[in-house]
Amino acid sequence: MARTESTMLPLESIAPDFELPDVVTGELTSLSKFAGAKALLVMFICEHCPFVKHVQDELARLGHDYVPQGLGIVAISANDVANYPQDSPEHLKAMAHSLNLNYPILYDETQAVAQSYQAACTPDFFLFDRDRRLVYRGQLDDSRPGNDKPVTGADLRAAIDAALVGKPISPDQKPSIGCNIKWKPGNAPAY
Repeated sequence: MARTESTMLPLESIAPDFELPDVVTGELTSLSKFAGAKALLVMFICEHCPFVKHVQDELARLGHDYVPQGLGIVAISANDVANYPQDSPEHLKAMAHSLNLNYPILYDETQAVAQSYQAACTPDFFLFDRDRRLVYRGQLDDSRPGNDKPVTGADLRAAIDAALVGKPISPDQKPSIGCNIKWKPGNAPAY
């Protein structure tokens, strides 16, 4: 289980656009779908990663707690499914159903969207304000597989709570840690 830290994309970065298929509906979903959201959480996840499995119930709770409050949430999987078939759209669809997710999981087959966000690991979290400027990128909380700390979502939840009411978020943010994104041969970015 290789531990990879998030790249910590610079705060104030503008959310890169995307148009990717939803693994459940097959419909294309773009950044504009979330135009009315008070804030937007973009998560890079996958099905097989032990770090994602460790927090998956909290990822589902985030949706049920915050989507009704006006938070847009989208999960994106960019892993190379030729070498990691557990991360295929079919498996992601089953994951969405089993967790009862109320937000879309999108499949980034070309990995271009993951590269545009400088995503590095699963899970990797990017929270944007109403103007789609990055206000938080970092960990869900201090829990990791095997460290016996409870999964609370404390760090990300504090940032979401502030973003939803337009309050500033401390720039002192800890990187997320997870499995590296499984890049296709020749696709691994230099960041």
